[in-house]
Amino acid sequence: MTPAPIPKVITRHRHGRIHAYVAPAGVLGALEPVAVFRPRDGDEVVASAVRQDLERVVYTTLNGVVCLTRVGDLLWASDFEPRSDVRHGHRPDCALSSDGRTVWVYRPDAMAGRGDGDQWVLHDADSGAVLARRALETVGHGSGHYAHPVDGSVYLNIGEGQDGSVILRGTAGTDSAPEFMTFPWSDRCLIDLAPSGRQFMTVDHGQADVAFHEHPGGEVLFTLPVDSFGHDLEDAFVEWSGGYLTEDTAIVTLGGESEDEEDWFRYHLVDVRTGTLSGEITVEATNPYEVVPLGDGSWLTDGPDGRPVRRSPERGRGDAPGGATIRPAR
Repeated sequence: MTPAPIPKVITRHRHGRIHAYVAPAGVLGALEPVAVFRPRDGDEVVASAVRQDLERVVYTTLNGVVCLTRVGDLLWASDFEPRSDVRHGHRPDCALSSDGRTVWVYRPDAMAGRGDGDQWVLHDADSGAVLARRALETVGHGSGHYAHPVDGSVYLNIGEGQDGSVILRGTAGTDSAPEFMTFPWSDRCLIDLAPSGRQFMTVDHGQADVAFHEHPGGEVLFTLPVDSFGHDLEDAFVEWSGGYLTEDTAIVTLGGESEDEEDWFRYHLVDVRTGTLSGEITVEATNPYEVVPLGDGSWLTDGPDGRPVRRSPERGRGDAPGGATIRPAR
């Protein structure tokens, strides 16, 4: 039996502060912050991650990475040299490993004007010491980190705009040197890891299909093209969004444009054990990227005040918070 996933610490940047949220089992509706961190004066936060015990925050600015305690004391900071005056087109990202021992930082140095390629840097979470530095051949605008829930490894998805997307995986063992691997694709976007970490989900950069892969090697378990969902590729596409609703069920988002030139999107459910469709879920959302599955049967949307709102269909198939309904596959 697969154990229930550990509740994720979600961060939002509001009113110059980093708000940390946790969605405990059974709690639905708008979430209240469980911790609030104040960045250093003058720092404009780009991305952030909070340790599971809520005692530390790591965040990036356009020119560095910073680690603070919950009361605001500086533990360490590392500047990106040379300093960049480029304001747009590059977003450094950061993540903590699931055990909280390492900090992973993606530096989009090429777009920042710091060189011909980017860097992926591994820091000791306590001291900030650089444990490894991986020079990349990418010219990325931004990225997304995905911490594996069990083995301490971290996945990195780098978006290169129209040139595609690169997926890497890094490991940092206690008794061995850090290792990095690049998956042999330049046309797939990483969407999510399964709650157990046994597999992961990608979407074709051209948005023609969704695929599910084994961890850690990336072997393809199955692929679903657009027509599997009852749409033609000329009329619809797979959005770069969705993820694992539970260990066995993934949300795949289809989008398109109606005859009246109105954009539409729908959330389809896929049984990842069999590779078959298991229905659709209708959620009140303003855009296809608003729904963030948590892996425990619930998901987050954005509230009007900027707080995340947790939803679940468990209170009835037509009377769930947010108006969520599930329709079985036809």
